[in-house]
Amino acid sequence: MEEGTSKSPSNCESTVDYGDTDPFQWDTREGCDVRQILDRVADKWSLLVIALLENRRLRFTELRREIDRISQRMLTVTLRQLERDGLVKRTVHPVVPPRVEYELTPLGGTLHATIRSLVTWTEQHQQEIAAARAAYDRREAEAVQDSH
Repeated sequence: MEEGTSKSPSNCESTVDYGDTDPFQWDTREGCDVRQILDRVADKWSLLVIALLENRRLRFTELRREIDRISQRMLTVTLRQLERDGLVKRTVHPVVPPRVEYELTPLGGTLHATIRSLVTWTEQHQQEIAAARAAYDRREAEAVQDSH
């Protein structure tokens, strides 16, 4: 091992110089924090939670009602992970029964702007994507028919 190279999983330094041109550089370094963070924030449930919490606080039950097909357990896990990463703040109000609210932290708010850009791009290109999918599906169906 080269001098100064750490075995720590949080160390993303690489002895191979990919330069700025390799978009998969983060993917080649197992245990890298960048990979772990991308896996978390790109998860469909995390994206939905972050989007829903824009400029507002919501209770657990409100979030669950807004997110179609999410289980109670998955929402709990997602919120805990986002809280651990500093993206969501959990506030427990001292009432009976306890009232718990979730909101984006300032850091989570900066991520929301990125998510909004992704959603905007998706809305702008959804027709093109639908057409590409339909064309692909037709080609696949024809290939299956030709093989029989």
